[in-house]
Amino acid sequence: MGKIKVVHYINQFFAGIGGEEKADYKPEIRKGFVGPGMALNAGFKGEVEIVATIICGDSYFNENIEEAKAEIIKMVKSYNPDMFIAGPAFNAGRYGVACGTIADAVYKELGIPVLTGMYVENPGADMFKKSIYIVSTKNSAAGMRDAVKKMVPLALKLAKGEEIGMPEEEEYIPRGIRKNYFAEERGSARAVDMMIKKLKGEEFTTEFPMPKFDRVKPNPPIKDIAHAKIALVTSGGIVPKGNPDHIESSSASKYGKYDIEGVNDLTSETYQTAHGGYDPVYANDDPDRVLPVDIMRDLEREGKIGSLHRYYYATVGNGTAVANAKKYAANIAKDLVADKVDAVILTST
Repeated sequence: MGKIKVVHYINQFFAGIGGEEKADYKPEIRKGFVGPGMALNAGFKGEVEIVATIICGDSYFNENIEEAKAEIIKMVKSYNPDMFIAGPAFNAGRYGVACGTIADAVYKELGIPVLTGMYVENPGADMFKKSIYIVSTKNSAAGMRDAVKKMVPLALKLAKGEEIGMPEEEEYIPRGIRKNYFAEERGSARAVDMMIKKLKGEEFTTEFPMPKFDRVKPNPPIKDIAHAKIALVTSGGIVPKGNPDHIESSSASKYGKYDIEGVNDLTSETYQTAHGGYDPVYANDDPDRVLPVDIMRDLEREGKIGSLHRYYYATVGNGTAVANAKKYAANIAKDLVADKVDAVILTST
């Protein structure tokens, strides 16, 4: 058997082309390895040849998914590889979604093994962990060496068609797939052993982990809404015209705080949506459809609420990492409490 041929996918940043200012970079293919491909190539120790590297900007991919997929699959197909590797993306949300999307598409359309790597809280991990193998990485590129160390052996196993072990053995993110196997001890004995350990307060590993749901207890209702200060917060991406903070259309890495003192109506001339996950036509035509400033001003004039808070907060929920969303919420809540806001209306899409 000759060398295993691999096509590698990376974004504009890891290709050394640029950062956010080059995120609209269109798909390009180069012979050989580029950027992190050098570390992967060294890790493979001659068993694998990275025959080509495909580079695509994160914004371009996420804003033109179908076109990008079609173009990239055509590029991959032209090299007739044995395997496709994307990333690793670490905790970069748009990059993770792109890696997962294109790896899944290559697997389904070309039928070759695929692999990528991400931090467990990357939105791409949750979206694609059931359909493709995703190695669990650290949350930043500082973990590149560790990621390569994990990806190389799993990539070789996948390319050679070898049996893949449990997630904790192969260090990939659990896929929620259960397989039958012959255990040394029968189920009743394992269950009793687990129960005894639990009763003793000892550590044990469940064979069927249950999903964890983040439940938020609702606050009590506002006692006197006619005198309450109400704030507007949105994940629907409504921003001042021109998107001054450059909030990303997907996997937002920031939120904005905007002054609406004296603003009674959000018009298409002064506001827009930055959101890339829904048809923007109606939101751009009348941004109040997502952020109801006009209705809140009516309620304020009618004395049905005390006042509308001077500032509103906006981000894009589309593909945004849960960890980032929690961080934004904590920072926004701190501001609102300091400004003595009594209640928040949170709008989405």
